[in-house]
Amino acid sequence: MRAVRVHEFGGPEVLRVDDVPDPVAGPGEVLVEVTAVGLNYGETLQRSRASAKLYDWYPEPPLPVIPGLEVTGVVRSVGPDVSGDLIGSEVIGFATSGAYAELAVLPAAGAIPLPTGLGSREALALFVQGVTAVGLMNAARVTAGERVLVEAAAGGVGSLLVQLVTRAGATAVALARGDAKLAIAKDLGAAEAVDYGELSWASRVSPVDVVLSSVGGTTSEAAFGLLRDGVGRMVIYGTASGAYPEIPVKELVRKGVALSGLSNLASDPVHMRQLLDEAFALGASGELRPVLGESWPLGEAASAHRALEERTTTGKQFLVP
Repeated sequence: MRAVRVHEFGGPEVLRVDDVPDPVAGPGEVLVEVTAVGLNYGETLQRSRASAKLYDWYPEPPLPVIPGLEVTGVVRSVGPDVSGDLIGSEVIGFATSGAYAELAVLPAAGAIPLPTGLGSREALALFVQGVTAVGLMNAARVTAGERVLVEAAAGGVGSLLVQLVTRAGATAVALARGDAKLAIAKDLGAAEAVDYGELSWASRVSPVDVVLSSVGGTTSEAAFGLLRDGVGRMVIYGTASGAYPEIPVKELVRKGVALSGLSNLASDPVHMRQLLDEAFALGASGELRPVLGESWPLGEAASAHRALEERTTTGKQFLVP
């Protein structure tokens, strides 16, 4: 099969297509013919080895490695202890053998049938990002009447958060870069849309009750300063800028606000499945509309990573074998 592999850490150019042996489903596994791969910004950090610097608990994979986790596709074969009834069904799940490939191995228990009412790419756009967005809403305890600042509001998670915040009866204040992304955020329900690429952007934003933070660095530091004293909550779930925000503990005490991170939702499969079911149900009912971005051929994985790093993408991005 054809697969994208990383032979050395570095820029997008280290992603190259190789011919490799087809994987085989072992006990408790299924082999899937991949129809789409969900791309995540974190995969650019893994490829460049920035993840090891940002998250020192992240294990560095042995090279060469096929990147990626999220796939949707059709089950072609099953392991010796798995029911053959799955063969021919369309599923979504995490690839144990790497996702940037024509074939992928999934745990049979984690091969989720494509939900009724959703296309494969809509489901893939809700698979990880939907779980993250719903989990963030729970973690931040967003309630009606609050003002909620959503960083990277035109991205895969941010675009879902804008909708969920609005659905909760709160006011979504969207941070994004460029007129096109600001327009997307407004179309999704944001009451305010602010370009955080402009100097002193924070001076044009009134205090907020909640910040849902994925950019990091000075952008998130400025967002923290907007939290309403005594009631504000900030939940950090990403560092797309490549740096954590530097927020002194004395500022937490002075403002009387809460700062937390989002736990690894995948570490609790039961909880993750509950969040996923909620995201899928909202998507199928039309209450949550994933923004589908560009689909890239497998051989253009480097261009896809470059676009992610240059912040030119909106919504969910895909690789297509």
